[in-house]
Amino acid sequence: MLNIAHRGFKSRYPENTMLAFKKAVETGADGIEFDVHLSKDGEIVIIHDERLDRTTDKSGKIMDFSLDELKSANAANLYKDIEFEAIPTLREYFEYISDKKLITNIELKTGIYWYDGIEEKVYRMIREFDIQDKIIISSFNHNSVLKMKEIDKNIKCGLLVACWLNKPWEYVKKLGVEYYHPAAYAVDKEMVKGLHDNGIGINVWYGMEPYDFKTTFDLGVDALITDYPDVIKTFK
Repeated sequence: MLNIAHRGFKSRYPENTMLAFKKAVETGADGIEFDVHLSKDGEIVIIHDERLDRTTDKSGKIMDFSLDELKSANAANLYKDIEFEAIPTLREYFEYISDKKLITNIELKTGIYWYDGIEEKVYRMIREFDIQDKIIISSFNHNSVLKMKEIDKNIKCGLLVACWLNKPWEYVKKLGVEYYHPAAYAVDKEMVKGLHDNGIGINVWYGMEPYDFKTTFDLGVDALITDYPDVIKTFK
């Protein structure tokens, strides 16, 4: 089972920053999950929300700022003991991990605003660094995932879901996608078996509501995407 750090080592460090990514690697995570948007000038940036307000010292939509403007925002604003962390670009992240044996789960944040051309931009950069075999593309916008599949049918993708689906393996198989990414509260043993019987992987993510990581682990899922890569590392 893969131990994937959700927005990096989010439980201890500013989410979706290079610091959080580096600390996740140091703690022994098998992979890192993060979210991408496009800046006003078309650069791929790593941040979770569509707006700067929650995690930085600035406010407004990501899409309304240039990369230079976004770089001046403090992504460690919620951490009084950390002076400054910049919003990273996808390029900066790839420069850091390209030589590492690490799975990267890139979530396309196209659920609210569908950034024109984001799939092509992300794919071109993946090819530039030649790390296709270490990438999983996911999104709550399943049409965005299918657009990535149109670009390259071989790139591994996952469908993000925040609700219970009846026989999800039928839906995932029909769309020709490799992974199902449900919330932890929407997973049971029958689901895991149905997905695996159909050759589909299941990578489970956690939100704010607390759940027992070990219970999900014992279901035999393929990956846990959590804020606590240090805790997951102890599971046997």
